[in-house]
Amino acid sequence: MSRTATPHPRAIAVAAALLLTVGAAGAAVASGDGGERPAKPRVHAGDQAKKREAAALTGSAKMYRKTTEDVTFTFDAHLAAEDTRDPSKATGTFHFVHLDRPGGKGGWAKGRIDCLMTGGKVATATGVITGSNFKEMKGKRVGFTVDDRGRNDRVGYSWAAYGATQGQPDTLAKCASSAPYEKVRKGTGDFDVVPWKVPYPEPQD
Repeated sequence: MSRTATPHPRAIAVAAALLLTVGAAGAAVASGDGGERPAKPRVHAGDQAKKREAAALTGSAKMYRKTTEDVTFTFDAHLAAEDTRDPSKATGTFHFVHLDRPGGKGGWAKGRIDCLMTGGKVATATGVITGSNFKEMKGKRVGFTVDDRGRNDRVGYSWAAYGATQGQPDTLAKCASSAPYEKVRKGTGDFDVVPWKVPYPEPQD
């Protein structure tokens, strides 16, 4: 994919509304930048209970569209057990691709996760964009929300309320995003959320 490539006016308007606001993540295989889907960490069965991470959001899915647009989000976000009281110590990656059609023209963005919180099967994460075919997006923080419903997952993102670059704030708080209002395309949702065990204060003797 090239920055100089120009999609159909309608497609670029939609892509700009998403990408130029703050960007997001998507499937590396569709982006053309040579990335691969992240592998989920392996935990030895005997150490599973001992080493269970505090929270996680992994997987990839395409968004439902009535048009030919191809929109994909991919996440590999983790909060280590020792950091359970500080979600801002989460690590991992995100990737986003928005094309006018499968294999067509559009934009992509990738970055590093800097916050992750989960409640039940819902996850909210933020990250900072480290690479994109839109240079102005680099360094922007973006937010995502995923509702893990098996094959009927939902997704939200921090720029949803703005709809375009106008009015989009330059800064975003960590772990801030929107409700997961987007549906994933049937048969593509495989997000997996590891619930965060809230570290409630213990009663004092």
